[in-house]
Amino acid sequence: MKVRRCRGLIPVALIVGFLAVFLLWPLAHVFHRAGVDPQGPTLLYLRALFSHPVQRQAVANSAVLAVLVTLATLLLTLPLAWLFARRSFPGKALWAGLLLLPMILPPFVGAVGMRMVFSRAGALSTLLMRLGLTAAPVDWLGRFPLLGVVLLETLHLFPIMHLNLVAALANIDPSLEEAAANLGARPARVFRRVTLPLAMPGLFAGVTLVFIWSFTELGTPLVFGLRRVLPVLIYDSVSEVGTNPAGYAQVAFVLVVSALTFWITKRLVARQRSLATLGRLSLTRPETPLSRPAAVLTYAGLGLVLGLAVLPHISVLLLAISRRWFLTVLPQGFTLEFFGRALRSELTRTAMLNSLGLAVGATLLDMALGFGIAWLCVRRRVAGADWLDTLAMLPLAVPGLVVAFGYLGCFSAAFPGTLLDPRFNPLLLLAVSYAIRRLPYMVRAAHAGLEQVSRTYEEAAANLGAPPLRVIWRVSLPLIAANLLAGGILCFSFSMLEVSDSLILAQSENFYPITKAIYVLMDSLENGVNVAAALGVWAMAFLAVTILGASLILGKKLGAIFRG
Repeated sequence: MKVRRCRGLIPVALIVGFLAVFLLWPLAHVFHRAGVDPQGPTLLYLRALFSHPVQRQAVANSAVLAVLVTLATLLLTLPLAWLFARRSFPGKALWAGLLLLPMILPPFVGAVGMRMVFSRAGALSTLLMRLGLTAAPVDWLGRFPLLGVVLLETLHLFPIMHLNLVAALANIDPSLEEAAANLGARPARVFRRVTLPLAMPGLFAGVTLVFIWSFTELGTPLVFGLRRVLPVLIYDSVSEVGTNPAGYAQVAFVLVVSALTFWITKRLVARQRSLATLGRLSLTRPETPLSRPAAVLTYAGLGLVLGLAVLPHISVLLLAISRRWFLTVLPQGFTLEFFGRALRSELTRTAMLNSLGLAVGATLLDMALGFGIAWLCVRRRVAGADWLDTLAMLPLAVPGLVVAFGYLGCFSAAFPGTLLDPRFNPLLLLAVSYAIRRLPYMVRAAHAGLEQVSRTYEEAAANLGAPPLRVIWRVSLPLIAANLLAGGILCFSFSMLEVSDSLILAQSENFYPITKAIYVLMDSLENGVNVAAALGVWAMAFLAVTILGASLILGKKLGAIFRG
């Protein structure tokens, strides 16, 4: 018995050891360096973060940006989620799938095309001049620097909020709302006093992800030239990572804000869930069909939202096929030349191969770790399973910016000139950082699969004499293969266009992933921005196929992957 118990602790020790080295150690290194001065550990550099006017402005801009994106996403998503959870109309499933389209392109890549729309000589200024609304070109990005960033991040993040809210609204016991209506409450009052409070778990989960994501987003402000935000200041301090602790203080502050937001939300969600599950009597809710006029208005509204959501994708595509786009509403002179150059260029070809290999490696690592953690928590119920699950979900509260900066600091100092030194060869740490960032998705997918499958089959195989590893390989894995495949597709697709880790860790052209190559091409001569857009279109088409595959496999359960 003691031998079996010791053997059961071996995989726990391996998983915890891996997470300790590649997640907890970089975070501890960041806090250590943020609090060191010649007189000993203090909060000197953290205090300096708020004493310097540039630093204070960057913190304020990042907070304002995150709040604006979160509010805009919430206002856009609430009516959509209520519509999809409570009403039925022809083509509802198709529209639900189309609303996921913004997820196939990170706002960093969309900013490449949208910069042509909002620039002084871009499409928006030209259109307004032709309509007689302005007399001269307007530099929208210069006059309203937050405009493009808020718009792009809102259009990219609202599907995540939408998935959480639809699931939350669908899980509310309809008898509670019916009771309020029978007592004379108007529909608006029922929604405000009953529906919305009971949907708070999904609302809090969506708000947390959107706030943390927008607060730590690096690529979009970088492309739009918004330098006075905290992520861009951190990126600018990468070259001084070994000598200037100010960058560590900035990263530590970002981590504290993210972790505190996540912790507060988890507490609120736990409190609301205990309330929402009281007295649940009904399991299903009949959906009310929309009348024909209401359906027409619904299609018009959904078309408008979808049109805005795919505007960054369209702008990237137009830029990729245009020879000239200057002081015109639409490009002039269409060509497919840049798609060929994106495939023939040594830089882009190497970047595609790097991203493909890194995404495959990260996905395989996530599958092994995610299944192992879920199996230990669901099937074995080992001591400390809750802590293991919490540790696996920690990357949801740790932005990629923090992970990448921590890797750059601690591994380059501890293992100079080796494969663990990102300055020498960042590929190994890039794959690990991609895997760490997407590990929660795989854990949740495997966790849901194991909970839905009865353990009777595994017990029967064990009773017939099969050893534990054979039971896992021949019974457990085949039974949840669909969950693992769907989680793997999402891990792979998001890893292909990971931004923060790629921009910070990849310092040499030989190791550039796709996103770093796009950023470098934007500032190069000879139609570099067009080639960058073409590279983004290739990646966008590839990711569209993978996310479509995940949605077909998981169906309505896709939203569960984005909830911690």
